Amino acid sequence: MRTPDRRVALVVTAVGAIAVLVLVVLRVPWDPVPGGTPSPADPSSVFTAEQVARGEEYARWARLWSWSSLVVSLVVACVLGFSRWGRRLVGRLPGWWWVRVVLAVAAVELIGRAVTLPFAVLLRRHALDNGLSTQPWSGFAADLAKSETLTIVVTSLLLVVLVGCARRWPRTWPAVAGGLLAVLVLAGSFVYPVVVEPLFNHFTSLPDGELRTRVLALADQEGVRVDDVLVADASRRTTTLNAYVSGFGDTRRVVLYDNLVNDVPQEQTLSVVAHELAHAKHDDVLTGSLIGAAGALFGVGVLALVVGAVGDRRGVTMRDPEVVPLVLALIAVATLLTMPVENGISRRIETRADVDALVATRDPEAFVAVQRELALRSLSDPTPPAWAQWWFGSHPITLVRIAIAEQIGEQQQGTEPR
Repeated sequence: MRTPDRRVALVVTAVGAIAVLVLVVLRVPWDPVPGGTPSPADPSSVFTAEQVARGEEYARWARLWSWSSLVVSLVVACVLGFSRWGRRLVGRLPGWWWVRVVLAVAAVELIGRAVTLPFAVLLRRHALDNGLSTQPWSGFAADLAKSETLTIVVTSLLLVVLVGCARRWPRTWPAVAGGLLAVLVLAGSFVYPVVVEPLFNHFTSLPDGELRTRVLALADQEGVRVDDVLVADASRRTTTLNAYVSGFGDTRRVVLYDNLVNDVPQEQTLSVVAHELAHAKHDDVLTGSLIGAAGALFGVGVLALVVGAVGDRRGVTMRDPEVVPLVLALIAVATLLTMPVENGISRRIETRADVDALVATRDPEAFVAVQRELALRSLSDPTPPAWAQWWFGSHPITLVRIAIAEQIGEQQQGTEPR
């Protein structure tokens, strides 16, 4: 890498790192539980011994297939990225440079999907055997194809921007590409709920009635402007319960799984809704998008430094389509290494949403009941390995969430007028 390129890359890396740090300090709640986060509840006080054993057994095999898939996909990505095989593969592809970039992304992604497909099938069979899925194999295949196509399209756009900027601005491309990718991350927050989500679910507005009235009243109580409350036809795919908030501004929607609306008492549904409204109240989607944009800037700077060091020894630069396997391998490694940071932030944000939901509804019993039901329906492990939760857990474990509800419930009882 020429000296001016290295200086630009260092500046972009520093700016991105500082932006991430500032956003994390200002936007992430590091102490979201009044009185401190309590120890997890006793599993025997929430679940029967049989329920605990079943959750542990399901999680044991689910982890085996999931982690095996992760390891195999990482090995394949690194073999293609750090050996001559990937460069030779791309070197045989025809077309203009951008066509070769797209074809290279598709080739690497499809190879990775092919070698991990047996694990996906085993994981799905495991879910079917335990009653966690209602989707036929044809639907599973269709979703898999749509997901892979979406991955190829988005990744190709990323790589075309990177390689195109390196070809057009060989000395300053990290700054230009970093800025463009940061903008694309923010734009994706608007596009995703209206373009991507409908590819996998059909959405309808929650009909007029008591539940919709109470949801909108809860939104008013929490000071949240919601564009709509939607119901997703998730029951055709899964038996698990869920809800989420997506978008921000005019695209903000609270989405409820249809089985959450139909299968649990209304008070429990409202507890989940209050959690999602808390995300909207704190603009957590925007927070994630801003941190993601800053992370993209930081990542491009680091990528420029690494490709400059590794690529020069291998005779490849960011100007060449042959760099695609190397970039994808570096992204795969970086994704795995940054998981603890990303999930640590996510757990804090999810904990704040739990606390806000408990404060808004003042119904810890409903919160505990729905958390227990969520755990039973998903066969989650009540006591996962601490290192696995630290690395892969995006939410607090169920027993911690229940302990928080019990602690806040006691605090609320202590403040009620006698």
